[in-house]
Amino acid sequence: MKTFVVTRLCAMVAILVALTAVMFLLQHISPLDPVKAQLGAQASAEAVAARRDALGLNDPVPVQFWNYLTGAATGDLGTSYRTRHAVLSDLGDFVPATAELALYGLTIALALAALLAFSTTLKWPGAGVLRAVLFTGSSAPMFLLGILGLLVFYKTLGWVPANGRIAVADPPDGPTGLLTVDGLLHGRPDVTVDALHHLILPALVIALGPAVAIGRVLRSSLLGEVDSDYARTARAKGLSEPAIMARHVLRNCVGAALSMTGLQVGLMFSGVLVVEQVFGWPGIGQYIAQSIPVADFPAIAGVTLMLGALYVFVNTVVDLLQAAADPRIAITGG
Repeated sequence: MKTFVVTRLCAMVAILVALTAVMFLLQHISPLDPVKAQLGAQASAEAVAARRDALGLNDPVPVQFWNYLTGAATGDLGTSYRTRHAVLSDLGDFVPATAELALYGLTIALALAALLAFSTTLKWPGAGVLRAVLFTGSSAPMFLLGILGLLVFYKTLGWVPANGRIAVADPPDGPTGLLTVDGLLHGRPDVTVDALHHLILPALVIALGPAVAIGRVLRSSLLGEVDSDYARTARAKGLSEPAIMARHVLRNCVGAALSMTGLQVGLMFSGVLVVEQVFGWPGIGQYIAQSIPVADFPAIAGVTLMLGALYVFVNTVVDLLQAAADPRIAITGG
């Protein structure tokens, strides 16, 4: 098990170094001069030369890459050309909103996936209707699903707000940056309730696709194990079907579902960036959308590195959880 853990951690580091190298290469071959982007096109030659030297752009390429790599490892992602602030500082302002949306989206996705898998496997009443609704919703593009959701639940029914993250005038600032949590920590249930009111529709929109993907994999695994020898033995002892599922079948089926969950996390964050545009959500989707038209490469690279690191970290955790659930994975090396 220790060898498996060390191998996965080393692989995670290697992937992150490779991702950083790609971002450095793209910045290095970009026709945009970072010095002129910072100082402006009218800057004097002396100012440009001094700034290039201060940024280390006159150093050999291997030295520049080492500085870039060590800077990224310590959180120095450069300075945004657009905001003139450190990219890490900008991300600190925008990431909590995206993190909260993604967290609730993932929670809803896992709940719907479990409901889909167990209801169809155990043939609960209404399972066919649930399956049809989820499959129909997941087949639509997220931006179209978001627009349809706004037309139905905002314009027609008036159940949800149209956009934004909160309507309360003075929400608490910190400590977590998650309004639903900070509202409770500050004794402000009005903030928590209003934040949930704004969250429910965009979180549901990003949850439908992952819910179906995870649910299908889990259902397939459940159907493969429900008639196994150990399940029949448990059934002969008088255990109910839900008890057999919870105590015996689920652990042998969770590995494939965990793998799919790790894959869906990355897709979910790409979907979050789109959904934020539809719902006017003040997260990194808005940040990157404002940075791309002005070629703000440090901001673009910072978001890319952050999302890449998050995706690699989540999949590494998934690998470790799979090995914990099924020790044979650690023995065979996955």
